[in-house]
Amino acid sequence: MKYSFGFIGCGNMGRAMLAGALKAGLTTPDRVAVHTNTPAHQQALAEEYGVAVSEANRALAKESEIIVLAVKPNIYKQVLLDIRGVLEPGQIVVAIAPAYSIASIAALLDNPGVRIARAMPNTPAQIGQGMAGLCFSENMLEEERAAVTRFFESFGKVAIVREDVMHAVGSVSGSSPAFVYMVIEAMAEGAIKLGIPAKDAYTFAAQSVLGAAALVLESGEHPAVLRDAVCSAGGTTIAGVAVLEKQGMKAALIDAMDASSEKFLAMEAQAAADLA
Repeated sequence: MKYSFGFIGCGNMGRAMLAGALKAGLTTPDRVAVHTNTPAHQQALAEEYGVAVSEANRALAKESEIIVLAVKPNIYKQVLLDIRGVLEPGQIVVAIAPAYSIASIAALLDNPGVRIARAMPNTPAQIGQGMAGLCFSENMLEEERAAVTRFFESFGKVAIVREDVMHAVGSVSGSSPAFVYMVIEAMAEGAIKLGIPAKDAYTFAAQSVLGAAALVLESGEHPAVLRDAVCSAGGTTIAGVAVLEKQGMKAALIDAMDASSEKFLAMEAQAAADLA
């Protein structure tokens, strides 16, 4: 194969994945090709990263060991049908769309020798701090699984999961940054209300969330234990925590994750029904 990685579509997520792979030394620019529907975007990627530009999806797929489908879910079917006639056994297709299961992708590709990796990354991958759930088709060899895992590790953390919990991954990882941004926004607005200038309020809020998250990961402590460590008896923190409990903050976040998960499953079911 001419290329180790071929990116079909390369928006914010695709660019993050591309940058991670190159920074980690998993490949070199001359061994990467991209194809998008916007020539100016392709040229910008070629100039920024030194990668090759492919003239069409089929040409890229034919020459790439790992094909990363970084396009919007609404054109996944079109792209898969476009490339299926040129794929060979042993090539790996990486899908990051919530709608398409491994079975749906395999049905569209109609080539039992092609390997399929399904992932649900999130937008912090843009700064190398992503979190992705990853699962594989049964025909993928151990060394191939390891190669795909290293690819996702190049722009964040990875957990190998069962495919039947991918909808949960979509909620706790894929969608949750939006929920966290809302928390940061609310905290900053509260700080502004209390007299802190806006430019400082957002820094206070964002850094506090960043630090708290890092402490959860590095300490290994349950979040409730860390929360209790901040709450002095009769103090300021427990007063605020009591209000959040009364207002149902945790219940609202759980409901939001449920709604996200239900939408994920509905999209997956619709994609499968379209193939019937």
